[in-house]
Formats: sequence, C-alpha cells, structure tokens
Amino acid sequence: METIEQRSDIRSFFIAATPGQVFGAMSDPDRVARWWGPDGFSSTMYTFDFQSGGSWVLTMHAPDGTDYPNESRFTRIVPDALWEIEHLNGHHFTLTLELNPSGEGTEVCWRQTFDTVEHYQALATFVAAANQQNLERLAVEVLR
Repeated sequence: METIEQRSDIRSFFIAATPGQVFGAMSDPDRVARWWGPDGFSSTMYTFDFQSGGSWVLTMHAPDGTDYPNESRFTRIVPDALWEIEHLNGHHFTLTLELNPSGEGTEVCWRQTFDTVEHYQALATFVAAANQQNLERLAVEVLR
C-alpha cells in the first residue's frame, strides 16, 4: 500500500502573522488571485464558493501566455486552521493547508497528495518548486 507520504509533496513555511491573518489571504478570492500559482503566474477567478463542498473555478495564466483551466472542490474548511481542496481536472490531487500558531506567527503546513506514487514522482521536481513559490507568494500577500 502506498502511504500518503510516498505520494505527497509535504512542506512547511513560517509566516510572521497570526493564523487568522493567513486564513484571511486564503479565504478572499481577490487575495487568492494575487498569490495562487508559481512565480510569474496570475489567475482569473470565476467561482470561489468558499465552503465545504463549494466549487472553485479559475484559469491560471503562465508568463508565456498559456492558460491553465482549473476546477477544484473545497473539501474541508476550518476557519483560521485548515483549508483543503480536491483538484478535479487535469492532475488529480488533494491539497491541504494547515495553519499552526508558532511563536510570533504561523507555520503553514502544505501537503499536496496525488493518487499514486508514480503520478507524484512524474511531477515531483516541478511540484516542489511551484509549491515553495506558492507559499512565498502567500506570505507576501499576508504581509502586504
């Protein structure tokens, strides 16, 4: 049996802000549009029904002009503590962000889990860089 750890990109990132401040940047579609995606990407939001079972539809725009339609479903939301989506089109995965108070800020624990180890390994190098950039962009948005 493939464990979650074997098929996931797992990382943490400290942001010098409260969990509530971080969650604010994760729950407002205008703010999410500013930080979601790797460096150089922008997003156009169409639907952001921020509740468990709610739909999130957007297009990510790459720096080279390529558009990437995305559709996800919010699976779990705990205010100021947890945000989880299931990505439904293209690469199927679950993304969980947990917010843990830590000293003078928040430790954001990011876990992107694919269905199989093989699927994850095929994308692991790209996913690792993109997820780190996403967390850095989240921190900039929280602190702006």
